[in-house]
Amino acid sequence: MEAKTASGARSCEGLGYFVRTFGCQMNLHDAERVSGLLESEGAVPVGSAEEADIVVFMTCCVREKADTHLYGQASAMASAPEPPSGLRTVCVGGCIAQRDGERLRQQVPVVDVVFGTQAIARLPHLICEARTGEAGLAVDTEERYDGFSTDLPSHRASKAQAWVPIMYGCNNFCSYCVVPYVRGRERSRAFEDVVDEVRRLVADGAREVTLLGQNVNSYGRDLYGEPRFAELLRAVGDTGIERIRFTSSHPKDLSDDTIRAMAETPAVMPQLHLAVQSGSTDVLRRMNRKYTRDDYLALVGRIKEAMPDIMLTTDLIVGFPLETEQDFEDTLSLVREAGFSGAFTFIYSKREGTPAAAVDDPTPRDVIQGRFDRLAKLIEEQSWQANQRFEGERVEVLVEGPSKKDPRRMTGHSRESVTVHFPAPEGVEPADLVGTLVDVHVEQARTWYLAGSMVGEPR
Repeated sequence: MEAKTASGARSCEGLGYFVRTFGCQMNLHDAERVSGLLESEGAVPVGSAEEADIVVFMTCCVREKADTHLYGQASAMASAPEPPSGLRTVCVGGCIAQRDGERLRQQVPVVDVVFGTQAIARLPHLICEARTGEAGLAVDTEERYDGFSTDLPSHRASKAQAWVPIMYGCNNFCSYCVVPYVRGRERSRAFEDVVDEVRRLVADGAREVTLLGQNVNSYGRDLYGEPRFAELLRAVGDTGIERIRFTSSHPKDLSDDTIRAMAETPAVMPQLHLAVQSGSTDVLRRMNRKYTRDDYLALVGRIKEAMPDIMLTTDLIVGFPLETEQDFEDTLSLVREAGFSGAFTFIYSKREGTPAAAVDDPTPRDVIQGRFDRLAKLIEEQSWQANQRFEGERVEVLVEGPSKKDPRRMTGHSRESVTVHFPAPEGVEPADLVGTLVDVHVEQARTWYLAGSMVGEPR
């Protein structure tokens, strides 16, 4: 795996690196692999992009805002102070890199390395090429399926938590989405490889894993002829891991067997993110989501029957081309009927190359913004209401670390994935609580978090 220089030294020996990540959990996982790979080549982490010899941007192109963030932050490197080595190498990976390739140099002239979603393993070689070559731009966006990024070294951000990709790519081709074009078609990892990885993580101290895929519910279809996600949940639950989460979950493929596996596997947390995108059947059809409003609500009913205490969150797009006021009202009513405790809400962002991008929409921007604001207000109200059930109760929290503003104020997530804050008890070092499970008596239930006091001993 090491990329040797002509002298035989590791290609990044002594260079400081910094990774900034935009977008989904898959990008967070890929960023951990990038960090592990660079460290295996002798690079050392530093605290900011300005002091790094190697700066890596892991990008997402699902929404336009991600492009804007990349262009702004990468361009800022042109005026940053000179790094210790005297030469800064700016690298762009992930979905924008896969989509734009060498065209990125036109938007961001400071970029030196562009590596696509299947080229992470090539990054040290590309950095070496960019730092020693005359062209100053090294690009690899080739589509290759000769392994998974999970085979690479990793620098995990948390010892207690881990991302575990189970598949890559997507076959759904929703009319607004670029993921199938930049991540490719569905490719599942071998069942035994996933379970063995979780076993190794448990042995290494992991207490929670999040199974990742663009559509985890179709896991295994390409390898085994039919989905095996329900079976995988049960097998991962038998490894000794204490908490299991998963994302993303497409409603059309969430089977009754998977619902039973969720209910019957104690380690599966009582929380599900189930993207609906719209409450209008007409809009869902134009989105190519392959389910109706009634299908989705019936699915929610089956989930809640099996797991009455589950907390549901979702994704919602406002202003999809030709959305009418009635379409939007259908979305509001679905949000109420499904009882979501939270949602990621977005104004539709046109993505080049997708079918929806070719549709002209005369709806005024201020009308779309007004709808977005109404939806956000409803989600806020429902989130506050959902959290009230915890006030006065005791919740189990996996402690993730201290607050940036107060080193003794600890933060973690409940089993339902609600953020929980509590002060470290007197006489307890905050660092000793990180990665432990604690009980917190909830004294305040706010819209986006719970606050309380630790009860008993950490475990």
